[in-house]
Formats: sequence, structure tokens, C-alpha cells
Amino acid sequence: MKKTILLVHTGGTISMHVSKESGAVVPDSTNPLMQESKKLEKIAHIIELEAFNLPSPHMTPQKMLALRDLILQTIGNNNNIDGVVITHGTDTLEETAYFLELTTNLEIPIVLTGAMRSSNELGADGVYNLVESVRVASSEDAKNKGVLVVMNDELHSSVNVTKTSTSSVATFQSPQYGPLGLVTKSMIHFHQAPLKREYVEVSKLDKKVALFKVYAGMDADLIRSAIDYQYDGVVLEGLGQGNIPPAVLPTIEELLKLQIPVVLVSRCFNGIAQGVYGYEGGGKMLEDMGVIFATGLNGQKARLKLLIGLNQVNKPIDVKKFFI
Repeated sequence: MKKTILLVHTGGTISMHVSKESGAVVPDSTNPLMQESKKLEKIAHIIELEAFNLPSPHMTPQKMLALRDLILQTIGNNNNIDGVVITHGTDTLEETAYFLELTTNLEIPIVLTGAMRSSNELGADGVYNLVESVRVASSEDAKNKGVLVVMNDELHSSVNVTKTSTSSVATFQSPQYGPLGLVTKSMIHFHQAPLKREYVEVSKLDKKVALFKVYAGMDADLIRSAIDYQYDGVVLEGLGQGNIPPAVLPTIEELLKLQIPVVLVSRCFNGIAQGVYGYEGGGKMLEDMGVIFATGLNGQKARLKLLIGLNQVNKPIDVKKFFI
């Protein structure tokens, strides 16, 4: 029996075309994917909605929350839905996917997909990725695997996946961990699965979290702006295993004295940040000061995680435990 899949469009390259006049990739007034229902109906019964029609750099956490609410409301009104597919621009796709991972606790699959080539380009990949995503969302094996990203015949966990190339159709990779599985012409094949899932109840996003990339010779003025502009948390993409230039230390101390949590990740693709080095600005010193090390997340996802945690509905989070 065919599964019922909720298909939600948000915009992005997958819904754009190349302008004959300018040669630029631009949004369509109507999403061309809305014309593909006949292809998809061969796989599943489709309930189709358009949440937004936006380039993905226009996506915000508030829009991610609105997308989450739309999905939950639609599922609440139709308990026969067996899976969810979301089309999304690739620039911020991993962030929306991770946001949904932390703020939904559904058993049914949620799959995000996109395209690197617009609808009228040679080798356009949007419809292909969409068909594969509907197949994955219809699979019993995709249940309880967390929010997934399906692109280019691969299945990735939203926790680990990141965009690695500006233009390649194989842009989405999971450094260090690899994909969860593959999509072939005949099957959906999982060869690994997440060990745990996290859920945070949020209803609004009032807090603010800043993200700074650490670099050689960095001064403290930019980071100090988080105090001046009343941010509620700071994430640093540190050097190596989790180190920063000494000039930044006084501002880190000031943030912590003001009880503004500081979370540190590595700017490296592989490995994890941890308190190893004992020199000035080294990870061990930062850990002793109260800086929190995030395991296995990149900067943009650590920022979202801290933002979501600080906006938890019920009670303040223990930030240190939250990032273990």
C-alpha cells in the first residue's frame, strides 16, 4: 500500500531557473517542483504545501521554527502521514535540518533535499533528488533515524552533514562519520544509524547567540561586541583541538563572569575539540575557565544548538551537559 508523504517546499536552487536575459540563477514566481506530482504519485500519495519560496540565505531560525510548526500542525490534522520531505536551498539546508532534529521527536522520517543545478540547467538534479527523498521517506527502514539529508544517492544524518563544495552535486558530506546509507535504483540501504537523539521543546526564539571564527592574531574587539549588543551566548570556532589567541582571553573571562555561556568547537572538519593544551589560550586553560567544548559539531550547528537550548520552554538547560 502506498505511503502518504507530506511534501513541503521552502525555495532554493531546486526551485529556481537560469535567466535567459542575465544568465543569473533566479527564483521562479511559482515553484516548478509543484508540477512534478505525477512522478511522485507513482511512489506515494503526496500532500503538498509551500511554506516559503526563498533563497536559502534568507532562511532564519524564526522561519525554521515556523516550518517546524507547520509540519507538526499538518501531521496533527492528518495522522495518516507516514513521512515528511522538505525541499530547501543548499546554503543553509544543514542548519534547518539540524534545527528540526533538535526540535521534533517524531518516529516518522523527515528528509531534506535540494539541488545544486537549477531546474532548466543541463544535468539539473532537483527532480532526481526529490524522487529519491520521497522513496526514503516512504521506507520503513528510515523510521527513528533522525532528520535525514538525501542528495546525490546518499543518506546523511543532519547532525554530521555539511556542505563542502560551492558547486559540486556531491557537495553534502559527513566528515569523519560518512553517510548513513545509500539510495540505489532498487533499495534504500542503511549501513549505520545514530546512537542517540536529542529533543528540546521550544515555542519561540527570544535569545541571541553569536558565532565567531577564530584566526591567527585575532583581537578581542569583535567578540566583545557580543557583550555590547547583549547576546545571550557565544560560540567560537577555535583552532586545532580547541585553542585561541591569548589576546581574546580577557573578553572570554568577562563573558563567563556575566554568565554568558561560551561554547568552543574546532574549525577543523575532522576530530573533536577538547581541553588538551595548557599554554595561554590553550584548550585546557579554557576548559578550566568554564568554556564548554562541543563534541562533533561545526560552528553553525553549535550556534543553533545553544540557541535552541537557551530558549527551552520548561527550565534553563545545563549547558555543559547539553553539549556532552
